[in-house]
Order: sequence, then C-alpha cells, then structure tokens
Amino acid sequence: MRKNFGQKGVFTAPLPVLLIGTYDENGVANLMNVAWGGQCSEHHVALNLGHERKTLENMRLKKAFTVMFATEETMVAADYVGIVSGLKTGDKVTKSGLTPMRAEMVDAPAFEQLPVTLECRLTSIREEKTGEVRVVGEVVNLSAEESVLNEKGRVDFDKIHLICFDEATLKYRRIGEVVGNAFVEGNKIRKG
Repeated sequence: MRKNFGQKGVFTAPLPVLLIGTYDENGVANLMNVAWGGQCSEHHVALNLGHERKTLENMRLKKAFTVMFATEETMVAADYVGIVSGLKTGDKVTKSGLTPMRAEMVDAPAFEQLPVTLECRLTSIREEKTGEVRVVGEVVNLSAEESVLNEKGRVDFDKIHLICFDEATLKYRRIGEVVGNAFVEGNKIRKG
C-alpha cells in the first residue's frame, strides 16, 4: 500500500550540493549553496534560486558565475554558505574558511578547496511569480585539480568525496561506489 503526501512530500533524490560563486561590484567573492540545480543540456546548467539573493545581484552585474561541488571535506563550509545570507552578512566567504581565486575564463571566483569548477557565462534569468528565479548559464570551461584526474586525464569521481542533499531527512550523504555501467547494463535486456 502507498501513502500519499501531496505537494508537501515532494522531493527528488539525490539532490546535488552545488556551490555558486560570484563577485560583487567591489570584487568581493560570494558563495551560496544550491540544491535545486544541475546540468540541463550538454553545455548548460540551470539553477532555481529565491528572488532576493546576493548571488543574483552579482550574476546580473558580472554576467558570470561558477558552479562547484561540495565534498565531505567541505561540508561544514558548504552548509554555512547555504544558511547565511550574503545580503545580510556581507563577506561570508572569509568566515567559511574557503579560499577564493579567479576563474580562468569568467569574472567569477573558483575556490582552492573545491577541486572541480564549471565556469559559466550567464545566459538567462527568468523570474517566476512563485518566488523562484530560474538561471541558465553556458559552461565555457571545466577546470579540475590534477589530483582528481584519472590516468586518461578525466575527472575521477572516486577521487572526490562528493556529497548530496537528502531532502526527506535533511541530511547530507556521501555519494558512493560504482554499481553499473551506463549504456551497457540495459543491453542485458536488449540481447536477452
């Protein structure tokens, strides 16, 4: 038997723990935690944000942002930048303990402790009456620390302790082991 929750119980799992980096008008780095976002096409990411965010102000100003992925090692800082507002706190990056550095191809910060960064050019911002803002960015560069690359020079997620957000229990969970091969496992049925 199933239990119905209506809209109150809506969740998808796992949700990423994305960290969005921007610069303000004075070149001060800002970082926010976003669970509602991800890759929406081959070269684009989409984010759903609230209307009043320092990150949105900075995106409109600089037309750029970065997307990084929280790890088990950066979980405390990632949670902090998600619960503290840049509009109210100002420079929350310094207190987080994360170290900003300039991204190579866009006017937005990357962070030393976050090994993988998507550098994005702002494509669109669409404000909804529901209180959400949908942001789309074109990924113009992916940069990664050499320590997280495999022998073929590609990002190896086994070397990054990525975390996801479990909205049902309000917990962070570490993303685990490989259990199958994409575009291969289904052939067991196709050939059967």
